Amino acid sequence: MASKWERGEVTVGVLGAGVMGRGIAQVAMQGGMQTILFDSAEGAADKARGFIADMLGRAVERGRLEAAEAAAANARLELARDMAALARADVVIEAIVENLEVKQRVFRELEAAVGDDVLLASNTSSFRIASIAAGCRDKARIGGMHFFNPVPLMKLVEVVRTPDTDEAAVEALTHLGRHMGRIPVVVRDGPGFLVNLGGRAYTTEGLRLAHEGIASPAQVDAIMRDACGFRMGPFELMDLTGIDVNFPASMAIYDGYFQDRRIATYPLHESLYASGRFGRKTGAGHYRYDAEGNKQAPSADLAPGVAPASRLCLAEAEQRLEALLQAAGAELTSVDDGDVPIVAAPVGEDCSAVAARLGLDHRRLVGVDMTGDSGKRLTLMTAPGASLAVRDAVAARLCETGAAVTAINDSPGFVAQRMLAMIGNLGCEMAQIGIATPDDIDTAMTLGLNYPQGPLALVESLGAQQVLRILGQLQALTGEERYRPSAWLRRRARLGLEIKTPDAAA
Repeated sequence: MASKWERGEVTVGVLGAGVMGRGIAQVAMQGGMQTILFDSAEGAADKARGFIADMLGRAVERGRLEAAEAAAANARLELARDMAALARADVVIEAIVENLEVKQRVFRELEAAVGDDVLLASNTSSFRIASIAAGCRDKARIGGMHFFNPVPLMKLVEVVRTPDTDEAAVEALTHLGRHMGRIPVVVRDGPGFLVNLGGRAYTTEGLRLAHEGIASPAQVDAIMRDACGFRMGPFELMDLTGIDVNFPASMAIYDGYFQDRRIATYPLHESLYASGRFGRKTGAGHYRYDAEGNKQAPSADLAPGVAPASRLCLAEAEQRLEALLQAAGAELTSVDDGDVPIVAAPVGEDCSAVAARLGLDHRRLVGVDMTGDSGKRLTLMTAPGASLAVRDAVAARLCETGAAVTAINDSPGFVAQRMLAMIGNLGCEMAQIGIATPDDIDTAMTLGLNYPQGPLALVESLGAQQVLRILGQLQALTGEERYRPSAWLRRRARLGLEIKTPDAAA
């Protein structure tokens, strides 16, 4: 016979009636479960009930919910006057202020207020669940349920397992998440859990590109949106979530993983934080914003201002690049006459390395990134000392395809290859250390951060050997541990295995 958790016949207690608490209460109510909401601040629970009723009413007006369903959901909500009322719940989800000492105290109070069979969960995004449970007598019934804001719209919930959490509690919280209409992924307790850890690659590699002077924030954002299909570029995303939020989170996760350079942030991030440029909320971050919150940003597009190059020399055979140049109306040759622009499509290499390897004139060499959607945006790259006139003539020719063109400085892997390789490598590392299963890693990252693909799926799309090559070139040039490939990636690339192939002992 199915358990009450499988049937969804449980009562949910929610401690904290702020933005996250009221959202958790709403999805519990809509999931058909009796819900008890408590907040120690006077009037907070009443305000949350009104807000939830308004949200359900709007859903009815928009045809997303039947009026009878909204009425039934509202009837399932009870406001508690004290913590003792939560003793009637089967599970209590804490969603209060992100302060570790306060959470630890509240969990001790919860243990004293509820029965021994009541599950306790925290919605924290900042602290290890094990740290919150440290002072509790029964750690086996404590886990995490990390929802994402806004809760009613974000379908993901991370069910967090500590070393002490009982498997039955994990299963119960997973069933609970499904009845709330969420997609649960079970993750190991640790700094940033899954999504906040995995998201470090996107933002920090964007910062690294700006730090190196490879590309501006506007250029990086445009490339990741147009060529790679991300809804927002990394700098737009940091400005939206707030530098006051993502800089401390980045440092906490970095320190939590004992300064692993693969998730390190960069001085620009700290400078904005120190100066109070927190993003949209303050009118300035990586970009400036007007009174309506509209971004004021320089164009990422190169305006060549010269005639298109009529003849181009292919440095190496590359079918996609050849087809692109022909579509742009260029006459192609394989003979370098000492004057014609030379075009290449490096993978992992920068133009300097290509010129040295093939003995080419670096001044006339232009790299074109064929990664992603070349119909929307093309990225050009040149070596130090290159002729800008040659670059612009090639850009003018490529503009004939209708795509926007962005010109960056020399970089192994351009922008897109570097960004995608780092996202994929961190996803592989999360699989290696057992944060979650490979499938759950991809599910969480697509649902939690709206990535076009999960990190392991990105590796599969690019090719594991290509990703390994990009990282190897970056590590060789910089000498940095930042670009150290995950052992998970190395093994599967060398054996030609699918990137989600589990370890034999899994």
